[in-house]
Amino acid sequence: MNPEKKQTSIGLKKSRREFLKTTGIAAAGGLAIPTLIPASAIGKNPPSDRITIGMIATGRQAIKVNLQNGFLNIPDCQVVAVNDVDSWRMELAAGIINGHYGKKTEKTYKGVTQYRDYRELLANNGIDAVMVSSTDHWHAPHGIAAAFAGKHVCMEKALSISYSHSKALVEAVKMKGVANRLDSEFRSSKYFWKAAEIVHNGLLGKLKKVTVGVPAELSGSAVGPQPTMPVPKALDYDQWLGPAFPAPYTQNRVHDPETIDTRPGWLRIDDYCNGMITNWGAHLCDIALWGMQKEYVLPISVKGEGSFSKGLWNTIETFDLTYTYDDGVVMNYVIDKPYVKFEGENGWVSAGYPDQLEASNRAWISFDKPSGNKDYSATLSDKEDFLRAVRSGEDSLEPLEVGHNVYFTTVMGLIAVKLGRELKWDNNKGQFKDDNAANAMLNRPFREKWLDKDVVDWMNKFQTVSYR
Repeated sequence: MNPEKKQTSIGLKKSRREFLKTTGIAAAGGLAIPTLIPASAIGKNPPSDRITIGMIATGRQAIKVNLQNGFLNIPDCQVVAVNDVDSWRMELAAGIINGHYGKKTEKTYKGVTQYRDYRELLANNGIDAVMVSSTDHWHAPHGIAAAFAGKHVCMEKALSISYSHSKALVEAVKMKGVANRLDSEFRSSKYFWKAAEIVHNGLLGKLKKVTVGVPAELSGSAVGPQPTMPVPKALDYDQWLGPAFPAPYTQNRVHDPETIDTRPGWLRIDDYCNGMITNWGAHLCDIALWGMQKEYVLPISVKGEGSFSKGLWNTIETFDLTYTYDDGVVMNYVIDKPYVKFEGENGWVSAGYPDQLEASNRAWISFDKPSGNKDYSATLSDKEDFLRAVRSGEDSLEPLEVGHNVYFTTVMGLIAVKLGRELKWDNNKGQFKDDNAANAMLNRPFREKWLDKDVVDWMNKFQTVSYR
């Protein structure tokens, strides 16, 4: 953790007390007041101390991971509101949450408020923090609006869809002083934190090379042009598009209706997502940068090759990238299996998803004692770490500034493949050296509909190319 990267958090207890004093005003203004269930039902903390969570977007990742395997199992918080542009998904999430708390209280519970428009959720002063699980192209607008509303922000990966949007989001949470975290759970895996522990304790000696592999989950899955289809009644398609520009509705552009069990099509379309290079890369490249202690450092050059899907699904399918840092360390990022391997002058260590750890010296691998002065055995889960940051005002284990660095590292490689040449990065100027085409690709035009003016103005501050 960089000791200079400290932030102050909006006082949780103060904001809760102020909210409780003004509930009459909130109710008169049409805002739903969270129903806080008894502390005895879910944990030791009294209702006034419990962190209240609003869910922005309730698709597959939000429900199965962020709710059912996440916040619903943590007694120090309570999910009080949900938002989604698909009313079927929003009602499903609300039912799951109400059912969970009803089981805890052994009573019928209907305390979760549903909001079709995310801005109404953010206007509720009874919500302390938000979990943003929307499509990647919505991440920055949702996160910026949340920060401007004084909400602590937990953000799904990948952080955004462009350097400019990602940078705007990072600067917004820093300016507002809200707790923030990229929601990658890999640092909480003992196999990955142990690998970082081995590196950080100097057992490998001087680090020379790091290799990052991600699976080819979507290779060969391209679909060609699709027919225009009627928009499902449950879906507010215009709001789903949001900052993206108009496009005809077809099911493979969005997600399958009335299910959360299938992978959505938007993950394969570069208007809404950069593809697996940033998706899986948000996990494995983060571990690489953490291990290298380059969480706030960008490489000075990147080169490589790759191929893209063609048709409606058009994101990158294969890639083999080489990054070089100013100290000579090289990172190779490839389509393979999911793992991170660190190589130094004294040997190597490799951590693989979900539960593999190997090293050139087996004596380095022991989970019952640290590998030196650095001891990561008390690492919290991703959600617990975010809540700790909310309460303490200290950095989370992976602040959005680190998430931005991880994200842009992967995107540098994507830009290099698209342009077909090696790129040099100037860390002082924050741009590519002598490459106007590459620098233009740091930006992303966006539609202003569904965004409040303060969010639009903020995002435009970070566009280095004007689209107006």
